[in-house]
Formats: sequence, C-alpha cells, structure tokens
Amino acid sequence: MTEHTGDPSPEPAAHASAAEAGGTHTLGLLYPPAGRGREYTTMQLAFIGGLAEAATPHGYDLLLSPGDSQSDPSFRRIVDERRVDGVIVMEIRREDDRVEHLSKVAFPFVAIGRNRRAEEAGWVDLDFAGLAGGCVRHLADLGHRRIAFVNRSEQLFNSGYGLARLGDEGYGAAMTELGLSPHSYLCGDDLASGEAVVERILLDDPATTSLVTMNEAALEGVYRGLTRHGRSVPRDFSVVGVAASPWAEQVSPQLTAAEIPAREMSRVAVDLMVKRLASPGSAPRHVLLKPLITLRASTGPCRPVPGSEPESEFPDLDDFDF
Repeated sequence: MTEHTGDPSPEPAAHASAAEAGGTHTLGLLYPPAGRGREYTTMQLAFIGGLAEAATPHGYDLLLSPGDSQSDPSFRRIVDERRVDGVIVMEIRREDDRVEHLSKVAFPFVAIGRNRRAEEAGWVDLDFAGLAGGCVRHLADLGHRRIAFVNRSEQLFNSGYGLARLGDEGYGAAMTELGLSPHSYLCGDDLASGEAVVERILLDDPATTSLVTMNEAALEGVYRGLTRHGRSVPRDFSVVGVAASPWAEQVSPQLTAAEIPAREMSRVAVDLMVKRLASPGSAPRHVLLKPLITLRASTGPCRPVPGSEPESEFPDLDDFDF
C-alpha cells in the first residue's frame, strides 16, 4: 500500500501541450551513475527504463545526462542550449548546485528526491527516514535489540546523497526512541563490500542479531558474509531493508523489505513534469510515497548469540541454613 501527499493523477487535457507549444518534445534526465566504476546500477537502469516508458504516452523522448554538477559539460549543454523542454533531476544531494542553478535560471524541472530547496519545485520521493525507522521497529517487535544499519558508500554519504542521509537519520532516531544503541556502517555498492561490512559489524559486536540495509547492491554479499560467520538467516540473524522487489526476491531467503517502486515513481515524476510545462505558474506539487514493509523470509524472532546474555544470578548457598 502507498500513501500519497499531493496529486499525482494524470490530467489528459495537458498531455498535448508539448506538441502544441512547438517545443523540443524531449525531457532531460539528469542522472549521474552511482556504481563504483561510474556505471549505472541495476536500480538506476530500472528508473531510466521507467521514465522512458512513462514519457512516451505524453509525446516526449528522453535525453539522458550523467551530469552531477552544474559545471558538468553535459548539464550545461542540456540546460544552456535548451535542448529539452524540462528536466527530471535524480540522485539529489542535500546541497545540490544543479537544483540551485535550475531554480536561478527558472528552467522547468522536477526531482525524484528532495533537499532544502524542495518547496520550490515539484518532486516525488520515498519517506526514507520513516522506512528505515519502520524496519528498526519491525526487528524490535521480534525481540531484536542489537540492530546494525548498513548504508550506502562513503562517497555517496559524504556527498550529501539524500537517501543515505535520510536513512541514517531515520535509523538513528528509531534506535534512540527504543533506548537502543545505534551502529551505522557505510558500505560500497558491491558484493565484496557486503561481505566486508558483516565482518566489521560482528567484530564490533559479536552479539549483533539483525541489521537494516539500504544497500541492495551489497545484499548478496551481506548474506554470504553471514553464512561465512555461521549465522543462518533468519534462524539466528534477521535482515530487513529498503529495496526494489527484484533484489528482494532474488536472494535466498527472500528479503523482508519496504520496496522501492521505481516504475510508480517514474510515472509520477513524468506526470508532474508534464503538468509543470502545461501550467508554469502553478504551485509545485509534492508526492511522498510510503510503501509498507512486505514480509518475506529473512526476519524471525531474536535468538541471542550464545554467551551474549548475562548469566542468571544464583543465591549464595552460604546464605541458607540446611
């Protein structure tokens, strides 16, 4: 189930506006690759496909730019030369000079994600802080008290990447609210990093019984790392995360997760863009999606690691008269 804030429903009357206005009939997509080698991840490719698919019925083509800053030549060509009618901005950072520039020059744009300039433009986003907190509470309800958090890479986190920052805030807030000690870890978007982060988690606290992850690309590595350390999922270690359904369903056991609805977010973003172009003076619309956690097979009741719980205190026999 998804909860919407705003009005993402399409308005058929606005769909013909691009052709009638004599524009380029093209939307730009500002989407820098997030993979370790500057390649697009599987999740990013899902968004690219979803956006292209959503743009077609409106009469728009899609022009992809990997630009991650306003100084990037690709960004400048698309915006300064007006090669597109409007742009969809992704991989939003807390301080994002692309958004600053687009706002300054009044270039039509919407965002998938949001930052401090969020109220000035239309956007669609997931409630990543709320989802991370919900994952923590799900594990706590199962009796887990030692819950680690596996975030995205150090590079993305330090750049102010919204998903990573909001997820960390939501995890920390939920742990504090429950009176638990937070332990957050940055992790590269690959299998080897997933194995390595498990090594660090169990070295820091061998009694850890669960984790929340927002790094689906490292998920298989996390599972391998747990297996290597003799932790069976979910018998003696539970894993829950925020992930797209293909990732959640391809691992074994399948991941209990709040799903990232790439196709729905793509559709909403294009609808917002089309409405923005049809009514440039209208107030920006905002859509916040809150998917529920889908229960699968990767979480279960807490089984404390042997030796991690304090031993019961027995009375001193000298205190008794026999």
